[in-house]
Amino acid sequence: MRNKKVLLEARVEIEIPFHDCDPMNVVWHGNYARYFEIARCKLLDKFNFGYNNMEKLGYVWPIIDMQTKFVGACVFGQKISVVAQLIEYETRLKINYLITDVETGSKLTKGSTTQVAVDKATKEMQFGTPQKLVDKLKAAIDT
Repeated sequence: MRNKKVLLEARVEIEIPFHDCDPMNVVWHGNYARYFEIARCKLLDKFNFGYNNMEKLGYVWPIIDMQTKFVGACVFGQKISVVAQLIEYETRLKINYLITDVETGSKLTKGSTTQVAVDKATKEMQFGTPQKLVDKLKAAIDT
C-alpha cells in the first residue's frame, strides 16, 4: 500500500469458495473487485455511511477508478484477509486494499478504488465531498 496516512481501516476474512475459481482452482481476476467491495462496505459501516445511508442523504458514490496488482494467486479453500484503508476524503473517497493469506501473512493482491459523490436527484458530480459525509468522517477519525 502507498505511504499515505491511513484515516480509517477495516478488515474482513474470506474463505475462497469454489464458485470464485477457474478450472485451475485459482480465483478468477474479476472476483477481486468483489473482495474489495466486501472490505469497503465494512469500512463505510465504521462511520455509518453504507450505501443505503449514502442514498438517504441524497448521494451515490460511483467508482471512477480501480487499480489491482496481482502479486500472488488466491486459491480455492484459502482463507484471506482483506484490509480496506481510507486515505482521502476531501474531494473523493480513495481507499487502498491489501489481500494477504491468513495463515502465512504473505501478500497476494493490492489495489485501490476512487469514488466521487454524485447528487442523486440532479446526477451532477460534486467537486468536493458533501459536508454531511465530512462531518461523519471527522467524528469517526477523531474517536
